[in-house]
Amino acid sequence: MNGEKTKKRKRSFWGRLLKAILSIVLTVVILAASLVGVLTATEFRPDAVESVGISGNASAAAENGATISVLTWNIGYGALGDNADFFMDGGKSVNTADRERIERNLNGMIERVEEIDPDIIFMQETDRNSARSKFVDEAARFCGELSGYESAFANNFKTVFVPYPLPPIGKVDGGILTLSKYDMSSAERVSLPCPFSWPVSTVNLKRCLLVSRVLVSGTDKELVLVNLHLEAYDDGDGKIEQTKQLRALLDEEAAKGNYVIAGGDFNQTFSSVDTGLYPAQEGKWQAGIINTEDFGSDFSMLMDPSTPTCRSLDQPYAGADKGSFQYYVIDGFIVSSNLRVESIETLDEGFLCADHNPVLMSVVIDG
Repeated sequence: MNGEKTKKRKRSFWGRLLKAILSIVLTVVILAASLVGVLTATEFRPDAVESVGISGNASAAAENGATISVLTWNIGYGALGDNADFFMDGGKSVNTADRERIERNLNGMIERVEEIDPDIIFMQETDRNSARSKFVDEAARFCGELSGYESAFANNFKTVFVPYPLPPIGKVDGGILTLSKYDMSSAERVSLPCPFSWPVSTVNLKRCLLVSRVLVSGTDKELVLVNLHLEAYDDGDGKIEQTKQLRALLDEEAAKGNYVIAGGDFNQTFSSVDTGLYPAQEGKWQAGIINTEDFGSDFSMLMDPSTPTCRSLDQPYAGADKGSFQYYVIDGFIVSSNLRVESIETLDEGFLCADHNPVLMSVVIDG
């Protein structure tokens, strides 16, 4: 009799345990499905081309013979200074900076840009309301503290919640920012192909070109400014398709006789750059290659490899052996042939405030 009772208790225990396990599994499935549903319902779905608002006031005139300085800088959403490593690049960290460090990085970059005083600025990875940058409106900071510029902003990463890894990345509202001392007549967000399918697409970047236009005095031509940040963590096809669309847009503008400057973080190296300066390290992310011949003779493709434009984030930079890092040359410019290039230089900032160095170029409107 006692043995029968023991058997019943055991069956009851295992039955309760199985029910508890099934209940937990069902709860997890419901929560996951709910999260995917919310992310799908709120997914950022920009149109192919969207008008972008222009803020601020600019007084400089673009005219034939004018010398124009252009700076591009991927600011690493203010959180990828020399203290940072990042899990997507082989590091361990998700939250790479506290608010104090983010403020210090932003102040350092603003001070440096003020010293350089460029006519045009292309910025990438500029957050407005993101958990990863402690919800600091970085675009407003740059626009508010850099005087004499007009600005245009376009989202390329916008999601209510990125659920991975642990701790999760959380909310992201970031994009690319163009500032100009020349009056911009218009600005547009031009969508680029997205290599990610649902449901990954709901929490991934939606890359774009930010195309701003400046009327050139005394002519019927425009100075066309193209700020870009191309694909990084795809299988390669995304970079290829996005580069093709970029080339098509540049060809179209050059055919009109417009002056064209495209700049930013290509996440690729131009084939004209000596990649042997920074040999590939096994197991670390490697940049793609853009064949400069594909762009023809109507454009100059410019990167300065004398200093790397980007470092790997597999470990913090401060205090580390600098020879252990993978370095890249992935930031630069494409310039139409009716602009005369005077100089291009990667400015060595020691990766203090960001994982990218700024690149400065000077061109002349030439005919």
